[in-house]
Amino acid sequence: MSTTIPRRDRPKQAVKPVKPATPATSQTASGRHSQRWLAWIFLAPTILGMGLFTLVPIAASVVLAFFRWDIISAPTFVGFDNFAEVVQDPTVRVSFLNTIVFVIVAVSFQLGLALALAVMVQEKMPSWLRTFFRSAFFFPLILSAASVSIFMRYLFNEQFGVVNWFLSLAGIPSVPWLTTPGGSAAVVILVYVWQNFGFSFLLFIGGLASIPMETYEAAALDGATGWRKHVYVTLPLLSPTTLLASVMAIISALQVFDQPYVLTRGGPGDSTRTAVMVIFESAFQRLEFGEASAIGVILTLIIMAITAAQFRLSKRFVFYQ
Repeated sequence: MSTTIPRRDRPKQAVKPVKPATPATSQTASGRHSQRWLAWIFLAPTILGMGLFTLVPIAASVVLAFFRWDIISAPTFVGFDNFAEVVQDPTVRVSFLNTIVFVIVAVSFQLGLALALAVMVQEKMPSWLRTFFRSAFFFPLILSAASVSIFMRYLFNEQFGVVNWFLSLAGIPSVPWLTTPGGSAAVVILVYVWQNFGFSFLLFIGGLASIPMETYEAAALDGATGWRKHVYVTLPLLSPTTLLASVMAIISALQVFDQPYVLTRGGPGDSTRTAVMVIFESAFQRLEFGEASAIGVILTLIIMAITAAQFRLSKRFVFYQ
């Protein structure tokens, strides 16, 4: 006798109908759309200003580098003649060499000073003093470079400068700061670093504040104390900040103009003449805008090449947490 087991069918789940978009959903979508348009409205002045005052002049300078133009006569296409003349000009070559030497010395001094002061202020100073030093070190950066250079020119004057007066009190004879190649180069570098190291200092302060204290505590358990903790902990974890600071410092130093122009006018001789000074003299003193544009294009390519090399090397030397 067979027993038939009745089959139990699973109850069918009712399919919920898709609800049409409610007014609240429509309002949310329209709100996001309006916020997107509002963002573009706020960004428009910046984008427009950057296009008009940065991208357009760069494009015009690249085009003008292939022409000979003195404002008075019509532009004449000369191809790469401007670049050939610029490369063969000894003044231009000396100015680029001076610029490279200036970048190496000034940037090394600037980053080293900023990092040392940042470590000292971050570790040794209370919070209210840290705030004071942030403002004090950043203050020179907001001053006019031309005004600062004029003031420094009087300070380092050989005859009545305050610096030589203090040296005379110590029995040291007057130093011809601005009339010798070595002295003038040292003053230009000193003034530039004094006015610009505050920005690197702020970057390093921010980078040091982002390093967790637990990392230092773990390193201390392994015996990394004193200067060793900075070598094995601070410098590796600070490498992204160091990359940013070095990139911005090098780009700024390659375009140095105010300090050497106001302090020394590029002299004595051509000892402190920089690439941007030659661009200024070619364009606004000799009215050779084609050659000035060619020098500007070469300088831009150098800046791009150095920046690209820094980011390529960063893959090996920069460590992210």
